[in-house]
Amino acid sequence: MKLRKLEDHDLVAQYRNGNEQAFEVLIRRHQKRVFLQIYSKVQDSEIADDLFQETFIKIIRSLRKSNYEEKGKFLPWAIRVANNTTLDFFRRESRKKEFRPNGEFTVFDTYGESDQPFEQEMIESQINEDIHKLITYLPEEQRQVLELRIFCNYSFKEIAEETDVSINTALGRMRYAVGNIQKLMVKHNISLEF
Repeated sequence: MKLRKLEDHDLVAQYRNGNEQAFEVLIRRHQKRVFLQIYSKVQDSEIADDLFQETFIKIIRSLRKSNYEEKGKFLPWAIRVANNTTLDFFRRESRKKEFRPNGEFTVFDTYGESDQPFEQEMIESQINEDIHKLITYLPEEQRQVLELRIFCNYSFKEIAEETDVSINTALGRMRYAVGNIQKLMVKHNISLEF
């Protein structure tokens, strides 16, 4: 069977068994979406290209260490890795700005205005982590639609094509997914306010 015809999870399994070409197929299949996700945040093609490479290095390491668990599709997971890589980039950049151009640095540069955004960033990161955990409780069909919509920025038309259902079915699954996430948030005492 040709590798191109295999599902993502089969390609991951093939790669873990030593088939390097299986990973090349995965990259080719999803490189445009992952790159565009990164580019939409950084708005610079050179930086986006670097972060794209860094993202796939992290993906390779995770697959080799068996840190990847098949909880849906490969693409939403790869998008999450790309988003985290991009967030790490912005953190590194904000730390660089804490140093003065002439090389001077004082302990006070780490306090004041930079405290609030960092705290907010940490809270947002925790909320995102909590929501990622809650998503795993959703039925597969709802989880798939939610991940494609939120993490991959798919339109409902694209979701319908990807999941082979009507647009109304995709919308209905999204509505149920959001409702179930809200119930889970109440159950687990998670708030989006910060």
